[in-house]
Amino acid sequence: MSDQSDDAAADGGQDETEARAELLDLLCENARYSTEDLARMTGLDTDAVESVIADLESAGVVQGYAAVVDWDRAEDVTDAEHVHALVELNVTLDRETGYEDIADRLAQFPEVQALRLVSGDYDFALEVEEASMSKVSRFISEKVAPVPEITQTVTHYVMDTYKEAGHRFEESGDDDRLSVTP
Repeated sequence: MSDQSDDAAADGGQDETEARAELLDLLCENARYSTEDLARMTGLDTDAVESVIADLESAGVVQGYAAVVDWDRAEDVTDAEHVHALVELNVTLDRETGYEDIADRLAQFPEVQALRLVSGDYDFALEVEEASMSKVSRFISEKVAPVPEITQTVTHYVMDTYKEAGHRFEESGDDDRLSVTP
């Protein structure tokens, strides 16, 4: 953190670690909070807020800002098809190839929205977004499965999303199902 933000954080009554943690929580809650909003919520001045955020961005802690989109509703206003799939990957490592090497190759594909090394029954959890199920299938079969170390892929298509990045997607209230009473 810069000297300016250290001083500002101290003036606001917080130490710099607390200020960073509080700003990260607030940015995760809503990345569109203005600097003035963040200053008011943290007790820091706007210069200190801007400085802390700039430090977090330059340190690579904050990697970017993204909207949380309910794609089911977006299809109504954009006519855009959007398919989200979760893919389990199992790999076999050799002396020259590690998890990082495989992750580096997979992360380069723009279709990959998230990639995680996980514990359990499989090695990697991959999230893919594409315009159709056939495009997801083609991507997995033509680009992911041919990676030599990958021994198995299992694709799960997301049928509905109820919560994303901490945001609950509310029902539209248009329940098309007929009620059945005995």
